[in-house]
Amino acid sequence: MPGPALKSQGRRVAITGYGVVAPCGLGKDEFWQGLNGPGITSGRAIEIADWDPTPYFANPKEARRADRVEQFALAAAAECFEHAGRPNVDDSRIGTIFATGVGGLRSTEEQIAVLLEKGERRVSPFLVPMMMPNAAGAAISMRYGLRGPNETICTACAASTHAIGYAARLISWGMIDACVTGGSESAGGPIGVASFGNMTALSSSGKSTPFSPDRDGFVLGEGAAVFMLEEWDLAVARGANIVGEVLGAASNADAHHITAPAPGGTGAIACMQLALADAGLAPGDIRQINAHGTSTPLNDAAEAAAVTSVFGAGAVPVTSTKGVTGHALGAAGALEAAAVLLSMQHSLIPYTANTTVLDDGFEIDLVTGAARPWTPGPAMSNSLGFGGHNGSIILGPAS
Repeated sequence: MPGPALKSQGRRVAITGYGVVAPCGLGKDEFWQGLNGPGITSGRAIEIADWDPTPYFANPKEARRADRVEQFALAAAAECFEHAGRPNVDDSRIGTIFATGVGGLRSTEEQIAVLLEKGERRVSPFLVPMMMPNAAGAAISMRYGLRGPNETICTACAASTHAIGYAARLISWGMIDACVTGGSESAGGPIGVASFGNMTALSSSGKSTPFSPDRDGFVLGEGAAVFMLEEWDLAVARGANIVGEVLGAASNADAHHITAPAPGGTGAIACMQLALADAGLAPGDIRQINAHGTSTPLNDAAEAAAVTSVFGAGAVPVTSTKGVTGHALGAAGALEAAAVLLSMQHSLIPYTANTTVLDDGFEIDLVTGAARPWTPGPAMSNSLGFGGHNGSIILGPAS
């Protein structure tokens, strides 16, 4: 395994609360029910039906001046703070490390249409704060008065996994004492669907089937998940309800191709090994892998090969939740981290929706058909993004 453990001398990082907004459920409880429900079987994009942002804003006008990405982020943050409470530390020691893949794409698209149809003077003066990728993280920071580092990570589909890992490191290294982290995305408007569709990334059948022989692309998803991370001893001292722990994380690059993964998953192999080293764990310690599992031919093949290389054939249960959630791009890793925490809470690994058989040559133990009972332990979540970005985090149950 490459390198020494990176966090072995650092502070422990507790997860004390989280919130979720997704097409398969608003809030943690509904999200869990959705993960164990039917998969996506039609359409190139899935959206949160009848979304109403007004409960999360002072008035409807304020809500209209926020892109859907920001709306989702503030909704998930509200549940997160309700679940976690507020850390008992100075506001300047609470960071906001957030993520998105494309930011306010919907607002950008809408205002370009206004420009073309009605002229320059009719373009909204609020477009810049609506479209800028850092808007969601900035909104959370301002809403809750968090004066620590406020940074946004935009590493495509690996963004929120990178954000959670970075936030945990800032706490572990003593730079801050708590951090709100996660990711939000909503890119399923006409331009998003057209662009991903024309590059043949989207499913032509409208069905997400990770690791299946008939997989033909992903279905665009949307949503947000927000987490409260705290230094372990401080969380214990304030009586926080610790729901999990960030054990380790890693980030690296394929340096291979703008959209295709490195052949054989070599970058993902190295990233998973680095995450294990960061956590001070061996491959045999991992009890579940939440795969990136997008249902695209190249990604699934590379990831299956990488998992087998690191852990051995069929050695650890693997699931992909994208058969239910779709692929939420920069928010995907955050939604999947929430799925891991819920999996620990319920002692069940969600099944890989729509997939009944593995593609030839895949030697992973994919959870299919129904949720599988397990004894919660260290679990890895992988995210692999356009641009060659790889991210892995390892979460553990509260102990």
